Amino acid sequence: MSRDKLIAGAVFALGLLALVGVWYSTLPGDQPEVAPPVVAGEDAPGPYLDIEIAGEGANGTMTIDMMEQVAPQHVARIVGLARDGAYDDVVFHRVIEGFMAQTGDVAFGRFGQDMRQAGRGGSDLPDLPAEFSDVPFARGVVGMARAQDPNSANSQFFIMFAPAPSLDGQYTVVGRVTEGMDVVDAIKRGTGANGAVLGQPDRMVRVSVREN
Repeated sequence: MSRDKLIAGAVFALGLLALVGVWYSTLPGDQPEVAPPVVAGEDAPGPYLDIEIAGEGANGTMTIDMMEQVAPQHVARIVGLARDGAYDDVVFHRVIEGFMAQTGDVAFGRFGQDMRQAGRGGSDLPDLPAEFSDVPFARGVVGMARAQDPNSANSQFFIMFAPAPSLDGQYTVVGRVTEGMDVVDAIKRGTGANGAVLGQPDRMVRVSVREN
């Protein structure tokens, strides 16, 4: 079955919020600062993902503080795939201005593959049960992409360019960008309503795990 993992209703929500004047997009320099992680009961932050990004838009490194106290199964999945090198050379296949940048399709999203299939796959591991929380989808927050089934997240994730309250409590939050948000802001944008990136998408050259 085709599994397009971009947040199933999020594109619709994007248009709806724009109509009522809630959704907005500003230039990167006008965006609010990324708030530090706020995780109830967390004694120490981390683990961290250091992601080297390269391409026509972004070139640099960003760091994600993974919220294992909020979503332990999803964080373990991403960290495990990163340690195995599964995310290396995986592209940002869907990027919507003022909304988010999506990556992590380890099956069909590797740089140099046919990008027409990117976004339809995941890892060979089983899908994960939802771990929804009260952590809001603010700028810089990282969430798990899924299909319509809430329990269908696997390997793909997205990074918010701007707040999206419509996603709160509907998608699993796994982390927050703590460094390199300027690199995220520069990721090559896609086109059309679904934000598919044409030509050569930017990619995660290397994803490494750093403990506390």
